[in-house]
Amino acid sequence: MNELSQLPSNSQPLPISEQLDILRRGVVDLISEEDLKARLETGKPLRVKLGADPTRPDLHLGHAVILRKMRQFQDLGHKVIMLIGDFTAMIGDPSGKSKTRPPVTLEQTRANAQSYLDQCKLILKDDPDVLEVRYNSEWLESMGYADIIKLASRYTVARIMERDDFKKRFESGVSISMHELLYPLTQGYDSVALEADVELGGTDQLFNNLVGRALQRDYDQSPQIVMTLPLLVGLDGTEKMSKSLDNYIGLTDDAHIMFAGLMKVPDPLLDNYFTLLTELPRPEIETLLAGHPAAAHERLARLVTAWLHPDADLDAALERYRSVAKGGIPENIPTHTVAASELNPEGQIAAARLVALVGLEPSNGAARKLIQNRGLKVDGEVYTDPQGSLSVGNVGVVLQKGKDKFVKAVLEG
Repeated sequence: MNELSQLPSNSQPLPISEQLDILRRGVVDLISEEDLKARLETGKPLRVKLGADPTRPDLHLGHAVILRKMRQFQDLGHKVIMLIGDFTAMIGDPSGKSKTRPPVTLEQTRANAQSYLDQCKLILKDDPDVLEVRYNSEWLESMGYADIIKLASRYTVARIMERDDFKKRFESGVSISMHELLYPLTQGYDSVALEADVELGGTDQLFNNLVGRALQRDYDQSPQIVMTLPLLVGLDGTEKMSKSLDNYIGLTDDAHIMFAGLMKVPDPLLDNYFTLLTELPRPEIETLLAGHPAAAHERLARLVTAWLHPDADLDAALERYRSVAKGGIPENIPTHTVAASELNPEGQIAAARLVALVGLEPSNGAARKLIQNRGLKVDGEVYTDPQGSLSVGNVGVVLQKGKDKFVKAVLEG
């Protein structure tokens, strides 16, 4: 659990040096620490902004890194602003992209936003005193052409082209659309509209956040402090955590799935995960890293899972993980009842149909692909016939997708 959340509401503010120690943890860029210290010394609650374009509704532990930093600001008495970029998502953030992103409609971003916010509140305090939710369409949608020209006049093309991804694309002859050049300006203007004291972001957002700092100066505001955090590397050990790369641990994953995923974190990433996802003191981290990796993995899995699933039975999660790792089938797996009408005259059901029916894949076609790729086990054995059929019966059959997704299919009645 986040130790800061245990502070009593009437406790005296922590000394500035201790606040800085908490807020610096895991941070890559802090521009500038002197500015942050000065604002903390005023004793006034800071306005801490995180902008997010909700192009996808599902969050993972990579997102939890920055949400945890926001929670630390909340626990120190500051207000965090969850800025939903429903308008900027229609442009698409070109950060780190080698080509123009496809547009997303305003309706799509707003539909994703509610799921996004619900998941953020698993970590953030849902208290209006320390949480403000805003949408940048509030000010961007009403801007006219003259407003856009005025905003664009405050920044030069030369400075925009200093951004690494734009520079590489330009030098490689890859097209850059005009609307992409406006993205850093619109994101920066969000900081002006919100009068942000601090803006958080991943390291890929450093340029955009610095634009906000520059624009605030131009609008006669105190420039925001910029804090960036590293992009959490996924379970493949190389790429940043991403659902599309299937190297992620979902923020809403069941406790046993989250626990198992954390037990599989590559050894070289343990230090990073401890630092970014727990409050474990540095000496304890170093002691764990010097010992057996299995003990470090278990401690990490227990800490992070308990943080997001405070009521979870962690001993049961560990036992399940060990059972599955040995090729066993855990107890208390979900059961799906199959209607007799789904069976053919021989009393069987197509394997692909059964996989889709129990929810392991969204369609028969996806189920056949899973089987072709040897990703399905039936009663503990790899199943390889995409056109085959299975008997269900009253005893049932256990289907397993990947390493830890099980469903028992049983015949109705």
